Amino acid sequence: MDKNIGEQLNKAYEAYRQACMDRDHAVKELQQKTENYMQQIREQQEKIELQNSIIAKLKSQLAAMNANR
Repeated sequence: MDKNIGEQLNKAYEAYRQACMDRDHAVKELQQKTENYMQQIREQQEKIELQNSIIAKLKSQLAAMNANR
């Protein structure tokens, strides 16, 4: 009986250890994906700012051209 309990404890411990490793892996993967998405968001925000700057310049040029007419 004691051997059976020992085997059950070993199996339970191994299952717990595997679950912890799986959890740690999932956390690391989530952190990496979050960092990647944050970088993509920053890049998209920079592109938006650039586009807004270009739009503002074009509007200014258009207003100047319309004023000269």
